Amino acid sequence: MKKILSLLLVLVGSMSMMAETIPADDPRVVFIGRTQVLDHSVRFDWSATYLRVAFTGKELRMRVSDTGRNLFNLIIDRPLSAEPDQVVITHGQDSVITLFAGKKGNHTIILQKRNEGEQGITTILGFETDGVFTQAEKLKDRQIEILGDSYTCGYGTENSGRRDPFKPETESAPKSYGGILARYFDADYIQIAHSGMGIARNYNTKFPNWYMPDRYMQIFDMDSTQANRWSITMSEFRPDITIIFLGANDFSCKLQPSYEDYKQHYYQLIREIKANYGEDHPILCCTKKGADALFAYVQRLIIESEFTNVYYVGLFEALFHNDDRDLGASFHPNYVAHQKVAHVLAPYVGTITNWELQDKPIK
Repeated sequence: MKKILSLLLVLVGSMSMMAETIPADDPRVVFIGRTQVLDHSVRFDWSATYLRVAFTGKELRMRVSDTGRNLFNLIIDRPLSAEPDQVVITHGQDSVITLFAGKKGNHTIILQKRNEGEQGITTILGFETDGVFTQAEKLKDRQIEILGDSYTCGYGTENSGRRDPFKPETESAPKSYGGILARYFDADYIQIAHSGMGIARNYNTKFPNWYMPDRYMQIFDMDSTQANRWSITMSEFRPDITIIFLGANDFSCKLQPSYEDYKQHYYQLIREIKANYGEDHPILCCTKKGADALFAYVQRLIIESEFTNVYYVGLFEALFHNDDRDLGASFHPNYVAHQKVAHVLAPYVGTITNWELQDKPIK
């Protein structure tokens, strides 16, 4: 019996030696989004942040902790998609989640955050496989940065009715226009977005004196102390274009800022973007469907400015999406409406970046 037990111990030891464990900041793992590396772990909370990890083997596990409860799209052996193979939930301290268990081979896993920062900060501690890790796909040649509010976050994209209440489970950032555009142009993208956020005024005056020009340079969405400031040196991500899709909340609840106040804050945001990426960096400023007064502000302030390569587009009351069946929670666009918004914006993005339009669906 002792000989058999000894043999079993040797076999178990050999299996452990075959497994490879790496920290989250291993260079073979690629993160796309604002992140903070701390003791070899990687922390983040902005919506749509994602990672790619590749391995040869039949199992992949992730060690993770979360200050709240976040939902992630898990995509196996295929490119970014609006539809996951599985939804992964992170919550609690130092959990181990199996991301893959299947046939042995070369595999790539993408894990993308669905909801926004108020749901908590996720900390990826590391990964383990029964095989070996390989280099995941590095940053794509095409890159997009998107600044926005609940529309950009994908608020209610998976709801079936416009009077449905908001639930974190039905918010899916990959189903918003930004994710759709990135997939259509085969680009990596990051988004700095939060529901209710405005340029000079938030929804119903929420969070006074804390607007997108203040929030844009944060590592973490919910860091109202602004203690963790982001720097261009923290990432290799260099977008070909920045899309600003903001302003609806500034004009919410039958209130609006003065033109001069709005212009001052908008110029502050543009200057921050230009300081990051250069004076010639292109910016596309978008206004939502039916926001005629907002469009008038944006059009005027850009015409009056001395910035280079700053453009504007307004989505007016044209019937490019239906205000009944194309709406999700709290009268926000659902996935179908976001596909239609992406159809409208794609030619502008393609023209500004010189990316050709693709012969494939926008989804």
